Amino acid sequence: MDRGRGDEINRIKVERVTTAEDFDRWYADRVESPVADELVQRVLALPADLQSTSLLTGQGLDEVVAILGPRPGQVLLDLACGRGGYGLEIVRRTGCRLVGVDFSAVAIEQATRRAAELAIPADFQVGQLTDTGLEDACADAVLIVDAFQFADPKLDALRECLRVLHPGGRLVITTWEPVDPADERLPLRMRQVDLANQLPEAGFADVEVTSKPEWREIEQRFWQESLTVDAGDDLAMQSMQDEARRVLKGFDLRRRVLASATAPPR
Repeated sequence: MDRGRGDEINRIKVERVTTAEDFDRWYADRVESPVADELVQRVLALPADLQSTSLLTGQGLDEVVAILGPRPGQVLLDLACGRGGYGLEIVRRTGCRLVGVDFSAVAIEQATRRAAELAIPADFQVGQLTDTGLEDACADAVLIVDAFQFADPKLDALRECLRVLHPGGRLVITTWEPVDPADERLPLRMRQVDLANQLPEAGFADVEVTSKPEWREIEQRFWQESLTVDAGDDLAMQSMQDEARRVLKGFDLRRRVLASATAPPR
């Protein structure tokens, strides 16, 4: 492997992973890293065939499904779906229909391929957190796992979620919020997350934002254990370890949250 390319990927991941091209490279490298997938599945206690590039735990997924409550035939939009792992697992559990949207074409290709391998019907397409390309009121539930911090602007992303939801539909977001929004040691995109205020401002009702310290403990263990792995020429592991060092350095600067809200009658 080209060490220079690895350094560039690490720099992108740590400093400014914001563009589709950045994520395309990141997802492409992840395909070549079964070590990274095994680590994620084991520490987060996920189903063995769930391909995650996020940090939602198995317990957290159970909570998310209970809140969303999708029924057979209803449409779940997995927004910023990545490789589609969480959405596909929810379909398997509930019988709902899955639509996945991500701005990385590589991630969408991987999600489509994974759905075919698991024989789970799903539709995946390229789109943005702020512009899904979907019709109004086309979804019964929307899920954003560990990606809301990348939305720009944040309110536009929430209003897009509201637009695509049926009245009464549920939105669930798992993410991180700053302990102190003025702390410049955190990236600006993280300091701008304030769901207790942003969800009502976007038009949502029944807003609940809950701290999840038990998720946070598992996340900390995951980052610590990732640093014990011999990354060698594995670009995905190199990137993961670089991110681990950064995250652990400022681990107490952010809190883990689970947010839920309802689309009100129009």
